[in-house]
Amino acid sequence: MSDAAQPGAAEVRAAAEALKNALDRHLEAVERRSAEGDDAAGAARAEAAVHAAFDELAAAGEAYDELLYEVYDEVTPFEIPGGEGMPPYAGPEEPGSLSVLIRRDYAVVEPQRLMAQAQRVTALDPDSADADEAALEGPFAGSGVHAALSVLFGEYEPDEIATRHEEFGLEEGDSTLWVMAGEEPAEPGEWLASPFEAADPERVVCRFDVSTVFDDEEDGFYGKGD
Repeated sequence: MSDAAQPGAAEVRAAAEALKNALDRHLEAVERRSAEGDDAAGAARAEAAVHAAFDELAAAGEAYDELLYEVYDEVTPFEIPGGEGMPPYAGPEEPGSLSVLIRRDYAVVEPQRLMAQAQRVTALDPDSADADEAALEGPFAGSGVHAALSVLFGEYEPDEIATRHEEFGLEEGDSTLWVMAGEEPAEPGEWLASPFEAADPERVVCRFDVSTVFDDEEDGFYGKGD
C-alpha cells in the first residue's frame, strides 16, 4: 500500500466522531426503551432499536480502536463485547441479578520484598496466626512465600494490592472482568463450593480486559483480549 493510502489523523478524528455519535444513539435507544409503557409491540420495537444501536456502537468502537492503533500505536482501555472474541449475548432480556467475575494474574518477581511486607503486617498484629509467623521466619520459598501471600491478601483488599503490587514484589499479568447477567439472585452459600463453574460467556453483559499481548518490546498498553 502506498504512503498516500495510509490512514492519518483525519481518519482517526472521523472515527472518533462516529464513535461519539454511536454512543449518543445507543443512549437515546436505551432511554426510549425505558420510557416505553406496557405496550408489547412498542416494547419489542424499542428492544430491537437498542440491539441495533449496540451493534452500531460495537462496530464504531472497533473501527476507532483499529485506526488509533494503526496511526498512533495506542488502543482504548475498554472492549465492547461481541464479534470474534465473545459469543452473542443469550442471557435474560431483563436480568434479575448479576455476577462480577474478576481474574488478575501476578508473577512473584521479588520474594524478599513480598516476605518483608508480610513481616511488617504480622509485626503490627500480635494476634496473627502462629503458623503464618513461623512460615515467614523460614526461607523465601515454598511455605514461606505461600504464607506471605496469605498474610497480604488477608490484610489488603484485592483492589489495593492491584494498585500497590510493585510494593509487594509482584508483577502484573493479564486481567479480565466479566459482568454476567442472571435471572434471580443465588441463595446464600449456593455457589461457594464451585464459584466459577457457572461462568457463561453467552450471559456476559460487558467485559473489560487488560493485557500486554499486543506490546512491542519496550512499551506496554491496555489491550483487548478474546
